[in-house]
Amino acid sequence: MVNWVVSLAGPRRISLEPCPPDPLGPKQVRVRTCYSGISAGTELTLYRGSNPRLSKDWDDAARMFVPRQTPVPYPLIGFGYEEVGEVVEVAPEVTDRHPGQLVWGIWGHRAEAVLAAEAVRPLPAGLDPLTGVFARPGAVALTAVLAGDLHLGDWVGVFGQGVIGLLATRLAVLSGARVVAVDPVPDRLTYAARYGARSIVDAAAESAAALLRRATDGRGADVCLELSGAYPALHEAIRSTAHAGRVVAAGFYQGQADALGLGEEFHHNRIQLVAAQVSGPTPAPSMAGRWTGDRVAQTFMDLVAERSVDPLPLVSHIVDASAVADALALLDRGAGDVLQVVLRF
Repeated sequence: MVNWVVSLAGPRRISLEPCPPDPLGPKQVRVRTCYSGISAGTELTLYRGSNPRLSKDWDDAARMFVPRQTPVPYPLIGFGYEEVGEVVEVAPEVTDRHPGQLVWGIWGHRAEAVLAAEAVRPLPAGLDPLTGVFARPGAVALTAVLAGDLHLGDWVGVFGQGVIGLLATRLAVLSGARVVAVDPVPDRLTYAARYGARSIVDAAAESAAALLRRATDGRGADVCLELSGAYPALHEAIRSTAHAGRVVAAGFYQGQADALGLGEEFHHNRIQLVAAQVSGPTPAPSMAGRWTGDRVAQTFMDLVAERSVDPLPLVSHIVDASAVADALALLDRGAGDVLQVVLRF
């Protein structure tokens, strides 16, 4: 029997390759992948070759990047973190997972994976299996919302209405915020309105800062969430925020920040700039002991199960895994009608 895994041989050199199946060990389960979502952020940085981990090493002890001492370990095998599949085999001592059970988790773009039983979570009954690919993007969005410390009645700008930005828009609305959604793609703003945004801003045609200040009697947004990973959007989010307000930078920024003027509104309005990163132990230091990464992801999936969040309209393309090169090229082009691209195994 042959397993299949996505392999990146270098920038924009991607394919689906055969590999041997892994043996099942104690306390493990074998999962056959149904769908694997492609991230339009982190995964594109690997595909394009712009991810800092390709040119630098991360020093865990110092918690900083240092110059890379060895070549990039191409090929990069099985990256990806938005998977849903069916349990097909369990170790004898595993009692809380069973063959035929649909589960979600992180095991990369591969046809099947052997994982610790506790590393996969059951998909809530009655949900379309496709919803499972949104557990991680939903966790990223919820992490940004939690880091923003939103309150009932707050005016909140959400910059970037890709998959994660749209989910953040919905979650901010559920938090009681008055959301202004910002993006240069009109079709994405239509989704934002459906998710409850009070106002939408076409960033290619108007100023989000001007609209938010008009809506708030000149004060500006209480909080802005920046989820596009674009420096001009981060700069506009800072311009849009009230004196001593908060900006959550949750995008994965690449290259030099040429469009970011920290000597302007950031400095004069004393803006609090907060980084949100889903893989940390907690969304924000103030939440330590209460919110963990596992709780964030499970909470998002609970909201999906309760029908408070419906991510399925965001699936724009389902592509056979054998056509993974076409799927990444589609995302790489950045067309406005592309949202969540999913590989089907």
